[in-house]
Amino acid sequence: MTEEERARLADKLDLRQKIRLLTGATTWRTHAEPVIGLAAMATSDGPAGVRGEAWDERDTSLLLPSASALAATWDEPLVERLGALLATEARRKGVDMVLAPTLNLHRTPLGGRHFECFSEDPRLTARTGAALIRGIQKQGVAATAKHYVANDSETDRLTVDVRVGERALREVYLAPFEAAVEAGVWAVMAGYNGVNGATMTESPLLAEPLKGEWGFDGVVVSDWGAVRSTAASARAALDLAMPGPGGPWEEALLDAVQDGSVPVEAVDDKVRRLLRLADRVGALGERATHKPSGGRALLRQAVAAGSVLLRNNGVLPLNREELGAVAVIGAHAAQPRTQGGGSAGVFPERLITLVDGIRDALPAGVRLLHVPGPALDAPPQPLEAAGCRDPRTGAPGVLLRVLDADGRELHAEHRTSARQLEPPLPQGAHTVEISAVLPTGDGGEWCFGVGGFGRMTLTVDDRAVVEGEFPPLTGDPAVVHVNPPCQYGRTTLPAGQEVLAVARRELAPGTGRATLLTAAPPAPDPDAALAAAAHAAREADVAVVVVGTTETSESEGHDRTTLALPGRQDDLVRVVRAANPRTVVVLNTGSPVELPWREEPGAILLAWFPGQEGGAGVADVLFGDAEPGGRLPTTWAATSEDLPVSATRPDRGVLAYTEGLHIGYRAWLRTGRRPAYWFGHGLGYTTWAYEEVTLHGDADRRLAAHVRIRNTGRRRGREVVQVYLSLPASRVERPHRWLAGYASAEADPGETVTVPVRLPVRAFQHWCEESGAWRVEPGEWQVLVGRSAGEPVLRATVDGRLLDPA
Repeated sequence: MTEEERARLADKLDLRQKIRLLTGATTWRTHAEPVIGLAAMATSDGPAGVRGEAWDERDTSLLLPSASALAATWDEPLVERLGALLATEARRKGVDMVLAPTLNLHRTPLGGRHFECFSEDPRLTARTGAALIRGIQKQGVAATAKHYVANDSETDRLTVDVRVGERALREVYLAPFEAAVEAGVWAVMAGYNGVNGATMTESPLLAEPLKGEWGFDGVVVSDWGAVRSTAASARAALDLAMPGPGGPWEEALLDAVQDGSVPVEAVDDKVRRLLRLADRVGALGERATHKPSGGRALLRQAVAAGSVLLRNNGVLPLNREELGAVAVIGAHAAQPRTQGGGSAGVFPERLITLVDGIRDALPAGVRLLHVPGPALDAPPQPLEAAGCRDPRTGAPGVLLRVLDADGRELHAEHRTSARQLEPPLPQGAHTVEISAVLPTGDGGEWCFGVGGFGRMTLTVDDRAVVEGEFPPLTGDPAVVHVNPPCQYGRTTLPAGQEVLAVARRELAPGTGRATLLTAAPPAPDPDAALAAAAHAAREADVAVVVVGTTETSESEGHDRTTLALPGRQDDLVRVVRAANPRTVVVLNTGSPVELPWREEPGAILLAWFPGQEGGAGVADVLFGDAEPGGRLPTTWAATSEDLPVSATRPDRGVLAYTEGLHIGYRAWLRTGRRPAYWFGHGLGYTTWAYEEVTLHGDADRRLAAHVRIRNTGRRRGREVVQVYLSLPASRVERPHRWLAGYASAEADPGETVTVPVRLPVRAFQHWCEESGAWRVEPGEWQVLVGRSAGEPVLRATVDGRLLDPA
């Protein structure tokens, strides 16, 4: 459909009809308008999977590795294929608009949503995000670049005012969004936060540079509940207020237009953009049909491609023929974290644990010894079908009921999870109830919890364990609707029995409806658990220890205060390593953690939050069926105290980005301190020699570094060649060096390849605040080639005057 045809459709609508389109019809859908043949458009969270419009554990999704794992691949074709997989899932679920990618940066590893963001580097983030966008939108589904802009931490995220200088804003935080616009993204989400005094849904940054200078022609949608005004946000370049119905627009916006507070031309522009998006996704005509994705193999490949081998002292890859027994140790080995916590969660269609993956990879006759080790320092988790049964049907799972004010049953159904975020609300609904029968095992003091807000009770065999009024302490939608806090109580239970646990919460305006029932038996004695782990390690030819974060230590809604692993996981690694020198540590985390024992194990493999196929993909790497293809997208500190950038807590509402341009490896280089592992670090199963770099330019001032490398190892491998820039004699403030480009190549043993790495002019430019334009500074530029930000091994120079398009 042409612009003129869409304009004629818009002309058929009166002002009230137009304004109606600019607020959501439901939590996840826009309004339809039959007068012009416009269908409703469905949205869904999407960074690691497309959940759809409902939080329902029975409606499963393919679960990708976390965004940090995708960036660790440094592989845009693979990321583009994963984007296409997301689009296929979206079409299968009737979704038109995927709320991904997240283009905020790893400003500090303490950021709670670190796992959902790609990298600390704006160029790696930009290229990875653009690849995902291309993959999604080639299938006729809209991608959404979020959260515009500088929404890089969680503390007071609804109200924080980020103060950031113009150069840092342009060169660091806006850069990935500019690349998204260049990639043709169809939607951009304005964040909750403010920047330099203006909340983002009212920010002038939506107009300039987004829609003006960059030419973004899509829709700017608010984050859910982020619109706080009528006229100010409508005069800004915001186009769609979500969710609905209700909110600050609708009738109030109609009044504002009629009294002249908002020009009618602003409404017309928003409607034109919304119709353009509808045309692109098929909501003004035929939607693309979904095709079966066959995504499991691709997800398994992605796990290996993003896994980062941090250390290897000759232990990996494991030789199956040399193994009689393998010890797989740690709670995460059988109950992994496959995704981060928060609003982007999905219900995976299946889950391959590392215990599963290693068992499937071992030849017949090789013993697998699994020991969980000490309990994690985490509260009880919601009951799942494997650990309880429905008291009414006896089937594995729980009974969900909705009651009226007199306790009469209005609705009842069997569910497989005691985490119910959207229980049905029939007319007269007053109380949500979740009940389950569970075995007491060895008995002892159990911990139970009920999650939600308002009046809540929890009973165990009719004994009150929790009872009280628990009002919400925040209006954050992720807390109210996705991660409500639990209230806990303890009770001593006999061994070998069954008990009935019943959690109830009353419904009240402004408190959501999410309801949880959690339970956990007494934790085993930690010293005994460590002794059992050491015993298993001694009995095995190799020990694989899996350690990681928990939902309470790494999640949307709160920032971290430490990089330390929770519980006694550091002790677990040490006792296993002492019992068996052939110890491999697998890290199940979405962001950096402290590794005080990092020089001790035979190997350390970072598996991230690997998605549903994580166990299979990690096993492929452990046994050498796949190469560990990942390189770090962010720098890892040795300790929390070493972090050069750690501030996430606003001071009187303001979070000042005083570090300016210097985040990530840039900040480390400025301090002169050495981290545990540099940005870009990652080992493979072969070795490489960097032999020569030459620079090649053309008449259009396009420059490329041609890097000759040789595979000096004994097996075929893939190398990621990284090129950084430096201008030691610069007259303006700059990082010590910064990433300009990268490319990968594969080679057989002894083979030499030349890898061309494109160096875009923008990598040489800085933002000149005086002229409001990009400039290339003259001088002798250093082109640095290496395997990480901290280890350049080849150098070349180029005259900046050859690159200045002016």
